[in-house]
Amino acid sequence: MKVLVTGSSGWLGRYLIPLLDANGHQTIGLDVAPSDLTLINASVVDKDAVSAAFAAHDFDAVIHAGALHKPDIARYPQQAFVDVNVTGTLNLLEAASAKPGTRFVFTSTTSLMISQAIRNEQSEAAIWLDERSGPIEPRNIYGATKLAAEALCRQHHIDFGLDVIVLRTSRFFPEDDDTHHQLSGLNMKANELLNRRATVEDMARAHLAALERVAEVGFGLYLVCAPTPFSRQDVLELKQDAASVVRRLYPRAGELYAEQGWQLPRHIGRIYDGSLITRALGFAYETRFEDVLDALAAGEPTPLAHDAAYTSPLAR
Repeated sequence: MKVLVTGSSGWLGRYLIPLLDANGHQTIGLDVAPSDLTLINASVVDKDAVSAAFAAHDFDAVIHAGALHKPDIARYPQQAFVDVNVTGTLNLLEAASAKPGTRFVFTSTTSLMISQAIRNEQSEAAIWLDERSGPIEPRNIYGATKLAAEALCRQHHIDFGLDVIVLRTSRFFPEDDDTHHQLSGLNMKANELLNRRATVEDMARAHLAALERVAEVGFGLYLVCAPTPFSRQDVLELKQDAASVVRRLYPRAGELYAEQGWQLPRHIGRIYDGSLITRALGFAYETRFEDVLDALAAGEPTPLAHDAAYTSPLAR
């Protein structure tokens, strides 16, 4: 398939485009920031540029991964989020819907599922989150605009028959967290692999699976997060003493962490359940928390990408 990939210069793009190419697809990257993976330097906000790209390349599919993200809230006004995340998505959906049989994969975010109450961890137990969770009450402009874009995707499936899969991606960014600084970057990422993160490689593979199965699905929405070792029966203890739960499930974790000067999570306030995409699309995650422990035990680098100095191409 000839695939338009937006956000081609970004973190996901650098893994997704080579993966698509290696699996026999022809990719055309579109991004406002230049890179070796970007053929079309344009914004999805520019409807004429989007229309020209479709006219020139006759795409079979779109993977729309370009967006303004949560760290961009400090850099851009709210209108910019509406322009890029909502209007830009609409421009792509309209162009894709005009050609019958076009496939569309939309990169969304689990962030839109986090209300202020969930963010503040007001519950006595950890919150279990999956595709059925609700009501959805985004706490910032990033989440609000991504939720609106999801609704546009669903509307174009219903009204125009566009085959669409929405992927609510958990954390996979390489930089340090912009709000929490208690732990080292790798330590925090390893902890998050228990409940709210996947590797960027698995994120790219999930997009490939969605692209190749979307015509069978028609419309699908899937949360993408590394398989959690926890069960719903653990939610109360996870909020009170998560480290004890981790040690019970992984007896070697405490010693391996101590050798690194790392800390196990003291409490966990929410768990993302990314298992539906496995059942629905046959997608299999390649990296789990135990793979981090295996790497630590072998004295090898962890399978987690970390770059404290990373900034998005748009910010640079």
